[in-house]
Amino acid sequence: MQALPHHYPASAQAQPDSTVTLTTVNCEPIETAPPPEFGGPGDRWSPETLLVGAIADCYILSFKAIARASGLTWLELSCTANGVLDRVDRTLLFTEVQIHATLTIPPEMDTDQAHKLLAKAERSCLVSNSLSAKVHLESEVLNP
Repeated sequence: MQALPHHYPASAQAQPDSTVTLTTVNCEPIETAPPPEFGGPGDRWSPETLLVGAIADCYILSFKAIARASGLTWLELSCTANGVLDRVDRTLLFTEVQIHATLTIPPEMDTDQAHKLLAKAERSCLVSNSLSAKVHLESEVLNP
């Protein structure tokens, strides 16, 4: 890891009747729009889905690093995240994020260790750690 602090620049641009274009260095642009709940078309990533997607992505990347450091052999990890947006004291904010992770490991691997590493990944995710919303992890380990 590089020395801290790290900086992650991103830019957004739009015209009155267009989608928003997100850009950052060396990456393809992302077109975004409001979600259907806010009158958007529902066919683009929105700030809300990008945030929840970032939590799922960060969870898997955290797990990969932890599994590698712990010597856990694994076959596949899938993760879904569901963010709950609600009004609290007249302010809209994410109040909760539910993460469901399904990990497949080889038969010879220890399922208890796998569960511990899944939980450690949830505690280590820097994106969810940066939010005030409560994050709940539900995980399962498949050991065929």
